[in-house]
Amino acid sequence: MLKILKYSFFDLMRSRWSYVYFAFYLLLGVTLLFLNSDLSKAVITLMNVIIILIPLIGTIFGVMYYYNSKEFTELLLAQPLKRSSIFLGQYFGVAGSLSLSLILGLGIPFVFYGLLNSDAMGEFFLLMATGVSLTFIFTALAFNIALYNENRIKGFGMAILVWLFLAIIYDGIFLMTLTLFSDYPLDKLSLIGSVLNPIDLSRILILLKLDISALMGYTGAIFKQFFGTNWGLAVSTAMMALWVVIPIVGIVLKSKKKDF
Repeated sequence: MLKILKYSFFDLMRSRWSYVYFAFYLLLGVTLLFLNSDLSKAVITLMNVIIILIPLIGTIFGVMYYYNSKEFTELLLAQPLKRSSIFLGQYFGVAGSLSLSLILGLGIPFVFYGLLNSDAMGEFFLLMATGVSLTFIFTALAFNIALYNENRIKGFGMAILVWLFLAIIYDGIFLMTLTLFSDYPLDKLSLIGSVLNPIDLSRILILLKLDISALMGYTGAIFKQFFGTNWGLAVSTAMMALWVVIPIVGIVLKSKKKDF
């Protein structure tokens, strides 16, 4: 698995799309710091970009890599190698390369700007950890979608639909539900609803760390009310870890049963 991971990682790091992804975040970080001298405000602005863009890039990249490397994968499957090792190696290679582009692209301008001597260092590191988690989550979801759909068009369509649902449609449905049933106690429903969406969960995780009550929204306020800031951070972090593990287990199980 480690050899396949190493090959996939360096293969993607030589790809021009990795350079474009890195350059985008580098330019974004430089622009934000040029326009805004407050690092905490820059972190909040980055949060709004990252929690939407990273899932989209991770989903598209994951599906694209799976389909483009299908012939190479079939060659590996003809060797005495475990199926789970092949697909996990490719998955970690894709997710690792995307995560490295994110960390370097945003880390370089913030470090040069004096992040290590700033009070916003903890918030920035949490933002990076959340971005890496979203990368691993949605790349794993993309591999699951591709494993279940041999047709490329159908696979890409399903991947975009999953991102669209979790990033936009889910919040609309959730908000309508809270509005329609506003006369009833919805505290537990709000907690469950936020946990079932990794994008909402990552937003709450960052805002709990920033402790900005005006921006936390209803579910974030419920998290803080029920668990407090520290407990809320611990619970939301544990659920994010679970969101990473479950799709990876899905890759392992499906790769063992799939007929190639």
